[in-house]
Amino acid sequence: VQLQASGGGLVQAGGSLRLSCAASGRTPSSYAMGWFRQASGKERELVATISWSGFSAYYADSVKGRSIISRDNAKSTVHLQMNSLKPEDTAVYYCAAAQGPGDYIPRALSPYQYWGQGTQVTVSS
Repeated sequence: VQLQASGGGLVQAGGSLRLSCAASGRTPSSYAMGWFRQASGKERELVATISWSGFSAYYADSVKGRSIISRDNAKSTVHLQMNSLKPEDTAVYYCAAAQGPGDYIPRALSPYQYWGQGTQVTVSS
């Protein structure tokens, strides 16, 4: 499975970005998709994740209310719409996939077997 993340960039505080991730190759029959981020000098952390069914989603407190995760299984894509961006949102953002049934949404890193290459998000103050 290959994951290709895109949509990062430089934005002013208060702005918005939409990250996208496309899966290709031999994808599992069902898998959760998550967005993680890693700021310089910090550990990688979960930002948001969505189940295969799309009915279940989880957001980190730091982005809750400012971000929306969505997916299109027909196109094997997942998106993260981020609004009201803050300088502390600056990080490399990674998409990842975790094989599992319809409403499975793992919050730890270890269940995610497949990772994209990351896309840089920089928010200026």
